[in-house]
Amino acid sequence: MAAESLPRDLGEIRRAQRVQVSLQDQVARLYEETREDVYRYLLTLGLHPPQAQEAAQEVFLRLYVTLRKGEKIERPRGWIFRVAHNLGLKTRAKQDAHPPFDPDLEGRLAGKELDPEEGLIDQERMRRFHRAVEALSPQQKRCLFLRLEGLRYPEIGAALGISASTAGEFLRRAIARLRKASHA
Repeated sequence: MAAESLPRDLGEIRRAQRVQVSLQDQVARLYEETREDVYRYLLTLGLHPPQAQEAAQEVFLRLYVTLRKGEKIERPRGWIFRVAHNLGLKTRAKQDAHPPFDPDLEGRLAGKELDPEEGLIDQERMRRFHRAVEALSPQQKRCLFLRLEGLRYPEIGAALGISASTAGEFLRRAIARLRKASHA
């Protein structure tokens, strides 16, 4: 009797191993596709780069654990950003003793200058744009960033804990303010 159950048990073990490998591949693919977007989003929440890197990794670890438990995730990208948002806010609350990280600093340090005149014009244009973005409400900034990452209104709403129509209204107002600032 024990000999009869052995092949069945081995078959079940092999099936479970295939599912686990498939699950690892799925999470690895999502990691490759969205890790930079998640990292940049965490920076916009004010996390310092090391904390943003750690939080981004934690998001994908949570994704793997959730999927391994057998939970079904309808929109993985929206789920990832919702978890990143919540984790980012918690992490930022712990680091509030330090000033928030300026995500544009990394780009300014890594960016190369054009000729001096073009550089000054570009810097002024970027300053106006950043002032306009900074004038947006935190919710408008988050909705705008998530929309730029390709999320749809329902996914943005789910990530931020608001309705899709509210996300759409935040986006409409943000875009109107940015347009007004760019024409000034």
